[in-house]
Amino acid sequence: MGFLEDVQLVAGELERYRKESMSGAPPVVRQLPMAEVIETLGLKGCIESGALTGDAFAEFIRRYLELTVRLHHPGSLAHQVAVPHPAAALAMLVEGVTNNPMAIYEMGPAAVGIESFLIDWLNSKVGWAGRPGGVFTHGGSLANLTALVAARSRFDSAAWASGCRGDLALIASADCHYSVARAAGIMGIGADGVYPLAVDSAGGVIPAEIGAAIERARGDGKRPFALVTNACSTATGSFDPLREIAGICRDHDLWLHVDGAHGASALLSQRQRWRLDGVELADSLTWDAHKLLCTPGLCTAVLVRDVSALDTAFHQDASYLFHSKQQPGVDFIHRTVECTKAALGLRMFAVLAALGEHGVADYIDRQFELTRESYELMCHIPGLECPVEPQSNILCFRVTGGDEEQLRVRDRLLAEGNFHLSTAVVGGLRYLRVVMTNPATTLDDIRRLAARVLEVATYWESSKQR
Repeated sequence: MGFLEDVQLVAGELERYRKESMSGAPPVVRQLPMAEVIETLGLKGCIESGALTGDAFAEFIRRYLELTVRLHHPGSLAHQVAVPHPAAALAMLVEGVTNNPMAIYEMGPAAVGIESFLIDWLNSKVGWAGRPGGVFTHGGSLANLTALVAARSRFDSAAWASGCRGDLALIASADCHYSVARAAGIMGIGADGVYPLAVDSAGGVIPAEIGAAIERARGDGKRPFALVTNACSTATGSFDPLREIAGICRDHDLWLHVDGAHGASALLSQRQRWRLDGVELADSLTWDAHKLLCTPGLCTAVLVRDVSALDTAFHQDASYLFHSKQQPGVDFIHRTVECTKAALGLRMFAVLAALGEHGVADYIDRQFELTRESYELMCHIPGLECPVEPQSNILCFRVTGGDEEQLRVRDRLLAEGNFHLSTAVVGGLRYLRVVMTNPATTLDDIRRLAARVLEVATYWESSKQR
């Protein structure tokens, strides 16, 4: 069989998979032993025989899909991963077939054009004046690293050639994503060079404590050069007060980086964009499309208020890439860690073009509202408690009992397969955690989840008493 016939077979299997998943009938997750997964897929035989095509390929895809986490399932609530819009999945097929590594214009003019357009569009939503810019990267962790390299280069232009002197320091929310500490390690700043900011009960930075963190760093002989804040935090989905933080950063001459990997998409909603009030005062912003923009991963924009900071962040020499040349477009390679970069903008553009700005805003509003309704529901159910009122589409709650009880409940739900949820520590206690990214999830699904959580917890409590 040929390529077209194989595509049609796979498309049929994928459509069946989507419909089955959205019905909620099959388990949302099946965690089989890895050896069993390898055997079920018949990996060794496929490699030995080759020519996996036609009906055999369709059967392989069918088996593979049965072993996946079904993000389209209404009970898929565990992580900050988008349920991809079909248009974006098709865009990835086009991307896979064309395979244009578009870090340089001559390798992907169409992809570069789309990325340039989207960078400008996203910057217009941030509200930056002057000469903003940016680039798409493979994920938020890489975007955070890229922004902090730009911040360091602006603060200490000799660091690239001479290395860090050992006295640089980052100021960051105590609830910042672990990729910030990783970036500090990669950049030679080290974990000890990251000074945590105190947060409130919701996980938001306390602006009044920023000065003390800066003085601690300086008292240790460090030179703070950047501050990282959240929009929103990973654990609870809480937004930091960006406008107030930006004023403090300006007073202390600190680069302000906003990790908006999850929450920056709220800028597309007229009802929710106030949560990022003051973001236009930041120096850089991380924005994931693969969290709240129905886009397959990975697809992240790292945006900067002054494009020259990103253009001078990296230094490189490769005669086959970096030289004077006549071309009608631009190269992105000097703005990224990656040398080869996929056409990431195409998958995001496909979603925006399919739904339109209003459609995307409606989706975001719907997910935020469902989370608020779920919070109000759980607050009125005896035996359940929520640590904070949700500010986004992330909700934490727990059953009566200790941290081990929360983990036991989650393990039981995973084994049953009807609900997939995660956990997070808030205020020193472990909570169950749900992320409402699935447009198929309803308040009735949350009611069923709450009821099952209580049933499982009651079972464990009665077992202990016996």
